[in-house]
Amino acid sequence: MPKIIAVVNQKGGVGKTTTVINLASGLTILGKKVLVIDLDPQGNTTSGFGIDKSILNKSVYNTILGEHQIDQTFQSVHLNNNNKVFICPSTADLSGADIELFDIDDREWILKKSLRESNLESFDFILIDCPPSLSLLTINAFTAADSLLVPVQCEFFAMEGLAQLNRTIELVVERLNESLKIEGLLLTMFDSRNNICKTVAAEIKEFFKDKVLETVIPKNVKLAESPSFGKCIFDYDYNCLGAISYLNLSKELIALNGGSFIEKIIR
Repeated sequence: MPKIIAVVNQKGGVGKTTTVINLASGLTILGKKVLVIDLDPQGNTTSGFGIDKSILNKSVYNTILGEHQIDQTFQSVHLNNNNKVFICPSTADLSGADIELFDIDDREWILKKSLRESNLESFDFILIDCPPSLSLLTINAFTAADSLLVPVQCEFFAMEGLAQLNRTIELVVERLNESLKIEGLLLTMFDSRNNICKTVAAEIKEFFKDKVLETVIPKNVKLAESPSFGKCIFDYDYNCLGAISYLNLSKELIALNGGSFIEKIIR
């Protein structure tokens, strides 16, 4: 079975969607088969892969409502050099899912049930892009996931947001998913010239110790630009610092899960 990783932070603007897009693409470049599930109603991951949400007939919304299984709603996105990522896209309909599911029994288990009943054995990784809030969609992701990847922007209120997230994780482990682990904390938008960035990064490393990943994602103009072109960073500028960092993250994640890789890209 694939490793299921939910990418989450209850604080927005921390590089969550950027991480999902570029980690999925990086893992694919390294020879892994990856499925992305866009559970964020904003659908930025879907758009970031160049998908036009307005013409979609099926999306993760249909899965959440129990109309289609995951393996009936995903599609492939072709990257350069014949690599491809698979994505279960999001649409604006998903924004009303919490209300629509309010009186449904076992509503926290819908995504996990669909993943179990879908034919996904050929995938190596499944990445779930969570909403930046503690919604029923987020709880579904936590219940379905093996582990959580937490992007953390190196800014003043980072520790406060992590404390809130940690309380949520404890509740989920206690009531819904006792095997849920933290895959790692990923420092994002790091600027070595900024003293606050350096101080916050040091505090996070001191408090969370080995839970903080070695890879650090820098503040990078190309990373900010690439989603507006519907491209991952590797298709936009493979040689920029942002691309190098996300490829390093992909290698680190594979190593943490006991795997090996072959880089499948023509430079």
